[in-house]
Amino acid sequence: MNILVSGSSGFIGRALIASLDAEEHHVVRLLRSKSPPDKDQLLWNPDTGVIDAPALEGFDAVVHLAGENIAGRWTAKKKARIYDSRVKATRLLCEALARLAKPPQVLITASASGYYGDCGDAVLREDHGPGSMFLSRVCQDWEAATEPAARRGVRVVNMRLGVVLGAGGGALARMLAPFRFGLGGRIGSGRQYMSWIALDDVVGAIRHVLANSGLRGPVNVAAPNHVTNLEFTRTLARVLRRPAVFPLPAFVARLALCEMADELLLASARLEPAQLLSSGYAFRFPELEPALRHILGKTA
Repeated sequence: MNILVSGSSGFIGRALIASLDAEEHHVVRLLRSKSPPDKDQLLWNPDTGVIDAPALEGFDAVVHLAGENIAGRWTAKKKARIYDSRVKATRLLCEALARLAKPPQVLITASASGYYGDCGDAVLREDHGPGSMFLSRVCQDWEAATEPAARRGVRVVNMRLGVVLGAGGGALARMLAPFRFGLGGRIGSGRQYMSWIALDDVVGAIRHVLANSGLRGPVNVAAPNHVTNLEFTRTLARVLRRPAVFPLPAFVARLALCEMADELLLASARLEPAQLLSSGYAFRFPELEPALRHILGKTA
């Protein structure tokens, strides 16, 4: 397949391209670089609305992963970058795809578990309604921005991603230091559900979506075995053979990170990957502990 990938330098993008290259797909990267593009690169600038639409002709699939990193304190400027890098960029891309004489067969875009907001113990399948938090609004508008491509007949899939766990980056890399020093612990009550997925399964899910024409619309990309933050904490500590006795109180998290703490650390999202399971996707890592041991190279 001829596949265009945005966000190719990111945590998921790097792993996806390595997998696609290994299968000898022809992959082209959609980049924001100011320098002239190399072979197998296209340039765009979502900030200024610039995209070379004619160069998008001829792709079988587009995988759109680009977006501002949500880690860090959410200032007003940071929140604007989070929103614009997702919603405005996706709208620009999809309007360009809709103008093509022959648009791609499928567009896979990132979205997030934040779509659902804070839902306590509720099991969240793809037909569950959206929340009302900042990330919920971002995700709603992000997914809606794909409508020009969908109206043009492109099969659009919105991946509502859980916390992606893998080596060399992502959320796990930020968690490891305190745990390795024996300073890890639950966040807040620890009762909030934390939907997670191994990076290998994110790549596997994308490839599954590429190959399954019946999948469209929102797809929860999260492991089928749900864990609370307390269960995650205890499992990570056990894998690292370290204690987990230093909880982070909710008020301390809020003092340090404000709104981000409520949305990313304290909100509860218990995603059920109903679409992936019903379409026959077999998770490589459905359970947390084997996933962490594989990622961290720790034997039982």
